[in-house]
Amino acid sequence: MIPEIILLKGEEDRLLTNHPWIYNNEIYSDDVAAEAGSIVDVLNSKKKFLGRGFYNPHSKIRVRILTHEKEEINKDFFKKRILSAWNYRKSLGYNDFCRVVFSEADYLPGLIIDKFQDYFSIQTLSFGMEIRKAEIVEIINEIFNAKGIYERNDATVRVLEGLTEQKGFLSDEFQTEIIVKENGLQFYADLAGGQKTGYYFDQRENHAAIEPYVKNAKVLDAFSYTGGFGIHAAHYGASKVISADISKPALDILQKNAKLNGLEKKIETVEANVFEYLRFLKDGNSEFDTVILDPPPFCKNRASLDQAFKGYKEINRRALQLLKKDGYLITCSCSFHMLPEFFMEMLKEAAMNTGKSLQIVENRMQAKDHPVLLGFEESHYLKCIIARVV
Repeated sequence: MIPEIILLKGEEDRLLTNHPWIYNNEIYSDDVAAEAGSIVDVLNSKKKFLGRGFYNPHSKIRVRILTHEKEEINKDFFKKRILSAWNYRKSLGYNDFCRVVFSEADYLPGLIIDKFQDYFSIQTLSFGMEIRKAEIVEIINEIFNAKGIYERNDATVRVLEGLTEQKGFLSDEFQTEIIVKENGLQFYADLAGGQKTGYYFDQRENHAAIEPYVKNAKVLDAFSYTGGFGIHAAHYGASKVISADISKPALDILQKNAKLNGLEKKIETVEANVFEYLRFLKDGNSEFDTVILDPPPFCKNRASLDQAFKGYKEINRRALQLLKKDGYLITCSCSFHMLPEFFMEMLKEAAMNTGKSLQIVENRMQAKDHPVLLGFEESHYLKCIIARVV
C-alpha cells in the first residue's frame, strides 16, 4: 500500500499546471510512516489522485512528482525515463558532450547526468534519487556502457534535503580531466574539480550565436571564467579579446584553452574584480565594439533579489558606458530568481541611466539539452540577451 498525502483545499492548482513540487505548507495530512525517499501518492482535498513522487519529511519540498499515472516506480521506470531523455537529445544532434538528464524538466527530480563521450558526471540532489544512486549507476552502464562515472554531490542544495555533500568515483578511477568539443573548438573540463558537474554545457548555443557580433571587433569578455565566450569570440574573428575574471585558476585554464585552439595571441587575460575593472576601464576612456557579461549567480534566493538586481544593473550600466555606437552588449544571468521580465527591466534601467538606446537583437536561453518544463519556472534559469547600441 502506497502512503497517501492529502493536500489542503485549492492547493492542487499549481500541480495541475505541471509544477512538480508539493511544499509542506500545502499538505492537509500525510502518512508519518513514510520514510525519506519513499514513494507516496498525492491526492487533492476530495481524495482524487494527482500524482506519485518522492517523499522527504526533512525538506520544505515535501513531495517531488515523478508521474501523474498510477504506475510502478522501479528500476524499469527510471531506465525508460533516462532512455527517453537520451533519445530526445540524440534527435537534436547531441551525442558525445551534453546534458542527458535535466532533473525535474525530464521528470527525474534531483537527477543530473552529463555525458563526456564515454564518461559521466552525475548529481543526485533529492533524497529519492540519492537512495537509488546505485540503481542509476547500473542504468547508465546498461545504456551507455560507461567507461567511468563520477558523482558531483558537493552541492549545498543537498543540505536542504537532509543529505551530506560528497564527491568521488562511482566506477573504477579514471583521469577526470577531459577535453570537451564544442562548436568546433576544444576546452578542458575537470569532472572532479570544475564547477557544478565539471563543465557548463548550457551556454553552447549562446557561444555559437555571438559570431555575427564579434567579427573584427574589440571584445571585452567580463566574468570570463575559463573562456567559453572569449575563445569563441577569438575564433569567430574578433580583432582582440580581453578576458577578465577574479579567479586566477579559471584564467589559467582559459589560457590553456586558448593555446589548445591556437588562439593565445588574440586573448589577453586580466585577473581582477570585474566590478572594479569595469570602473577602471571607464575611467581610462576605454571603448569596445562588443562587451560580454556572463557573471556567476548573484541571486541564490528570493531574499537576495533586490541586491542582485542592483548588481546586474551596475555591471550592465558600466558595460554600456564602454560600448561604441552600433556596439553589442551580450548579457547573461544564470539566477532563476532574476526572472526574464526582471532581467529585461534591469537592462532598461541600465540603458536609461547611461542615456543610451538599445535594440534587442536576440532574447535567448539555455541550450536545448536543458529544456524548460512548462509550468515549472525554476527550469528556465538562464537568460542571454544580445542588444545593439543605437
